[in-house]
Parts: sequence; C-alpha cells; structure tokens
Amino acid sequence: PLGIGAGITPFNFPAMIPMWMFGVAIACGNAFILKPSERDPSVPVHLAELMLEAGAPEGILQVVHGDKEMVDAILDHPAIAAVSFVGSSDIAHYVYRRGVAAGKRVQAMGGAKNHGIVMPDADLDQVVADLSGAAFGSAGERCMALPVVVPVGDKTADALREKMIPAMAALRVGVSTDAEAHYGPVVNAAHKQRVENWIQTGVDEGAELVVDGRGFSLQGHEQGFFIGPSLFDRVTPAMQSYKEEIFGPVLQIVRAPDFETAVRLPSEHQYGNGVAIFTRNGHAAREFAARVEVGMVGINVPIPVPVAYHTFGGWKRSAFGDVNQHGTEGVRFWTRVKTVTQRWPDGSALPRGSEDGGPSRVQDAFVIPTMG
Repeated sequence: PLGIGAGITPFNFPAMIPMWMFGVAIACGNAFILKPSERDPSVPVHLAELMLEAGAPEGILQVVHGDKEMVDAILDHPAIAAVSFVGSSDIAHYVYRRGVAAGKRVQAMGGAKNHGIVMPDADLDQVVADLSGAAFGSAGERCMALPVVVPVGDKTADALREKMIPAMAALRVGVSTDAEAHYGPVVNAAHKQRVENWIQTGVDEGAELVVDGRGFSLQGHEQGFFIGPSLFDRVTPAMQSYKEEIFGPVLQIVRAPDFETAVRLPSEHQYGNGVAIFTRNGHAAREFAARVEVGMVGINVPIPVPVAYHTFGGWKRSAFGDVNQHGTEGVRFWTRVKTVTQRWPDGSALPRGSEDGGPSRVQDAFVIPTMG
C-alpha cells in the first residue's frame, strides 16, 4: 500500500466516482481522504457513515470539504502519497502538475466531447433511441455523454435528423421524484446560463439550431435549472461550440462525407475520452476501433463505459497520468511494487545446532507466527 490516498470528485456522480476511488484504495490497504464537490457533498458524507456502520475503522475513510483551498492543501500535503481526480480538463491539468511537482502519484480525468459515428447501414431507430439517452440523459452532465453525432453521408444525416426531432419532443424533463422523467435540471443557475450561452454561440457561429431547448419551464418549478433538449445540424470542426465541452442537453450533428472523415473527426479532437460507431458491418467496426485515437470505444454501444474489472480512462486532454481508474489499473495505482532479490550461499541458512544433533531442516527450526 502507498499509505494515504486522496480523491477529488465532481458533482455529477457523487456516489459512483468516489466509490471507484476509495473502494479500490482501501481494499489495497490504504487510508483515504475524499474531497467531494461542494455542490452536492451529502451523498459522499453518507457513504462514509455507511462505511463506519459496516465496521470500517475510524479514520480509514475521511471526508473533507472545501473548494480550491482544500484541493491545494491535499496536493501539497506531504503525507498524501497519491491523488485521483475527476473534473474539467483545465482543473485536471492543474491538479496533475501541482500534485506531481509535490512528488505524488496523480491520475486526473478531464472533460470530453464524445462522438457517435452513424454508418449508412446502421439501424436508425436503434440509433435514435440510443442517442436520446446518451446525449440527454443526466441532462448531458457526464463525461461519457454522446453530444456529437457524425452521420456518414447526407442521406444518413437527413434520415437521422428526421427521426431525431420527434424523439426529442417525446423526452420528459422533470424533477428527480418523477419516475417518468428522462432527465432533470442542470446543477445550478450558473451552469444553466453557461449551457444557454453555448447554444447562442452555436447560432452565432452559423450552425443550424433545429430544436432550441432554451426557455424551458416546468410547471410548479419555474425557478428550477431546467433546459429542454437542443439539436444543432451542420456543425463544423472549426466552430468553438464543437471544440469545447458543453456539458448540457445539447446534441450536435457533424456531417461526414465518408468513413475516413468519420475516423478523423474524433481522432483529431482535443478530447479523447469515448467514441461509438453504429453499424452492421463487422469490418467497418474493427477498422474504426483499431484506428480511432480515443481511449474507450463502443460498437453499437452509445456510452462505452467499460465494466468495472476493465478500468476507465481516456486519452489526450481527457486524462492526465499514466494509469486508469478502478479495475486492475486501480490496483496498480493504489499500490507500489517491492522487488526482493535473494541469494543463499550453501549452509548459511542452517539453524544453530544442526551440526550436533539439532534440527536438521530450516522448517523444523523456525515457527512462523500467524495472525489472530
């Protein structure tokens, strides 16, 4: 074990991401300090309470609160050996640089702009159903959302757009207690304004706003931070709204004339977290998976989060550090290797007295104490 590890986690998954970190870290023999998002700290606190209730020793999992001041304290503290982070790419880069400068092991997962490639042979009804969840579920506030769809050929793009509009109209935006709701509000007023600003930026850049989710109001919750689903068409790689992560319920259509362009678009993007391809063609799927410069690939899987025993991690500005989260990579991150090289000259390990009738075998001479 490293000794003491720390995790700095985002607001969007206040249970899952902390458990990715402290579950593996504690199982590997470390104590853990968790600094959750100040926007929703109650779930991580309850996780720590549940750990105590389950019998974990006091102090093995500690939860601390704060913003940048607390983050810096964690990064600078000499007793903390390793730090895991999930958040925006700019902050991830900052955490990585400062933590490494302090001599720590650091993994810092950043933002994303995941693409979904739609080949002409894809099942468009299934694609639309997948996009409805992947682009708009969790209000788009997840690094594995699918906010960019890349149909190959105008015929594919036109057909996809035609099916996507009514599917979006059928989405139900509601509060968390509404079992029929497909997604809820964004995290706060500032983020709602940020997403709406990005929608306006897309309009100003010349993208076609097909469905405008701004101005959405939920009856009885008029002051809530709700945004309706938005759809852009004819987005180009030169647009800033394509280059940056919007982190909201906004889907952008980027039309590709051919397969080569579809491979190049996610490969050349600054983020390399996840990507998906929708096709019935096994050769196209294998070719795409082998060539695309992205860390996690889905084939007819819209949100390609690997199952836990594989690990999670992207490429490029989506991840800083050399080791992925959880799974076998998590075990590597929260432990260090000790290598013992031995050589025993003949006779040097014999117990005292073996020459004159004492024990003749090493195992007879020594008793190994057991735990308990």
